[in-house]
Amino acid sequence: MGEQQHVKFPQEVIDEYAALGVDLGALFSAGHLGTRMGVQILEASAERVVGTMPVEGNTQPYGLLHGGASAVLAETLGSVGSMLHGGAAKIAVGVDLNCTHHRGARSGLVTGVATPVHRGRSTATYEIVISDEAGKRVCTARLTCLLRDTGPKDAEQVAGAAEG
Repeated sequence: MGEQQHVKFPQEVIDEYAALGVDLGALFSAGHLGTRMGVQILEASAERVVGTMPVEGNTQPYGLLHGGASAVLAETLGSVGSMLHGGAAKIAVGVDLNCTHHRGARSGLVTGVATPVHRGRSTATYEIVISDEAGKRVCTARLTCLLRDTGPKDAEQVAGAAEG
């Protein structure tokens, strides 16, 4: 996902994960896929996650932003919000993603903003609005994540993801 030092996390979240020895920037990234697509998370809390992605390099054959690229940005932002809502004792696993593509984007950056629709004990649902540089809505998505309790194997994977 590129550089993470610019992500704004609430202090209590930083403290919670630091106590576990987990690097938030590594944990709440889109991993290798996000890096390839240029996803950057700018702000992250359970109430609002903001990220950007370049259109260039993420287009379909007609030169428009690929719908799958919008889905990657949406799922990344919604998953980060879900993980922050669930806290260190939970992991978020996407179970439903839907995207409505309103208009094409040919250049520049698109910005996604994820806000919660529902935040429960076992699921979290986020609406993600993706806009172009002119502020026009390109895509509206909704992501629902299952919030699973972190088991010993999950804890190892989380720690490994934060290290790598």
